[in-house]
Amino acid sequence: MTVRLDSSLAWKTATRLVATNRDVLIAIAGVFFLLPSLAFSVFVPEPQMAPGTPPGEMMEKIADMWTASMPLLIVVTLLQMAGTVTMLIVMTDRARPMVGQAIRRGFLALGPYVLAQIMVGAALGMGFLVLVSAAALTGQQAIGAIVIIGAFIAMIWCSLRMALVAPVLAIEAERNPVQALKRSWALTKGNSGRMLAFFMLAGLLFAVVYGLAMMLVGVVLVLTTDGGIQQVLTAAVSSTLTAGALVYFVAILAAVYRQLAGDTADEIGDIFG
Repeated sequence: MTVRLDSSLAWKTATRLVATNRDVLIAIAGVFFLLPSLAFSVFVPEPQMAPGTPPGEMMEKIADMWTASMPLLIVVTLLQMAGTVTMLIVMTDRARPMVGQAIRRGFLALGPYVLAQIMVGAALGMGFLVLVSAAALTGQQAIGAIVIIGAFIAMIWCSLRMALVAPVLAIEAERNPVQALKRSWALTKGNSGRMLAFFMLAGLLFAVVYGLAMMLVGVVLVLTTDGGIQQVLTAAVSSTLTAGALVYFVAILAAVYRQLAGDTADEIGDIFG
């Protein structure tokens, strides 16, 4: 029998997980989310665009920025992935591991996590390329547009089915990326729509909070600072808010896993209550 996700219960569980482990999560978020994000914002500022810059030139500058910052972006991404698994371990392991132990286990799971993401990305990218190429051979723009939209929807659906790879690696201590992908696929069966709605609502909530906070902070900084100080402080606030959102997102993943795993999570040993 397929378990149906209760988003209200998942949100309550997620907020309880964050509240229960607040102090440890703040420390981990600072190391793995806040500092890397802040470093990226400071050392890779957005390119300045003069008014009236042609769209083609704007895209070229943005592409150059991302190309030049790729090494730092990879490091930041890897740290955030390790931080995600570490937080999941801290929030769900009944043995209450020390922070150092959780970090070590998080890095041990990083390799399988990266491999799983590469496999998913390669499969989705190849599928998208094949479908778009086949549509292009027809020479019909309408067919091409339909195929692109359909492929985009399929990519979202597949991404949702693979969303629980990190909890599987952290909570079940699975180290085979293929098995982790299969496990996530099985757990999320019949819940893609519910998960999409839940994630979208959570994302909308963050977007509203982030927008309001940055608007207020922006007004204060414009009135009190200027130049480089304003840029750094803006980046610090933005990185802090983003780190907080990531903490809640990780807790949401843990809560969703707990519901969909059911008895399996109990056998592994959960602290969700």
